[in-house]
Amino acid sequence: MGNTDKFEMMADRYDTPERIQIAKVSSNAIREYVVDAKSKNAIDFGCGTGLVGMNLLNDFNSMLFLDTSQNMIHQIEQKISSSNIQNAATLCFDVEKDSLTDLHADYIFMAQVLLHINDFDIVLSRLYETLEKDGHLIIVDFDKNEKIASDMVHNGFDQAELTDVMSKIGYRDIQSKTIYTGSKIFMGYDASLFVLDSHK
Repeated sequence: MGNTDKFEMMADRYDTPERIQIAKVSSNAIREYVVDAKSKNAIDFGCGTGLVGMNLLNDFNSMLFLDTSQNMIHQIEQKISSSNIQNAATLCFDVEKDSLTDLHADYIFMAQVLLHINDFDIVLSRLYETLEKDGHLIIVDFDKNEKIASDMVHNGFDQAELTDVMSKIGYRDIQSKTIYTGSKIFMGYDASLFVLDSHK
């Protein structure tokens, strides 16, 4: 997946106060769409050091932390071990390269992950296949920001355009809203985050 090398290098210093705060905002936004999930299984897709997923562990029966960066996975494994967490597992895997044929989940969430994925429609299709019937894919990411020009990331997303892409894949009951605006949180620019919930 995009920018894995960069994340490999920053894994052990990733958990800054700013990232912890935005993870809290993201997990609270995701939780709004999590209903009666104590018996459900979730995937924190592109989990990084697990900042978002760790906040949501108690909402689910089990959680799989999935990332392309082995160093990020190592960080989350240390957290799981030191807190003696019983309902979590990890997987280092690149969905851009392979399908998740053996995995199934009731909820998949991804926070600030889509902007790093080049061909994100392929990944969204593979995640659709991974979801159980009536499962949710919940995305938290940046609203489109024309000030940002980067060959490493998308400059955010137009919620209506993303909804259209996902509808064509088969996602339904898609709803989204802007949830947070922060100073210099996206490549040094002020930016806003949205949450999008969809069903299979």
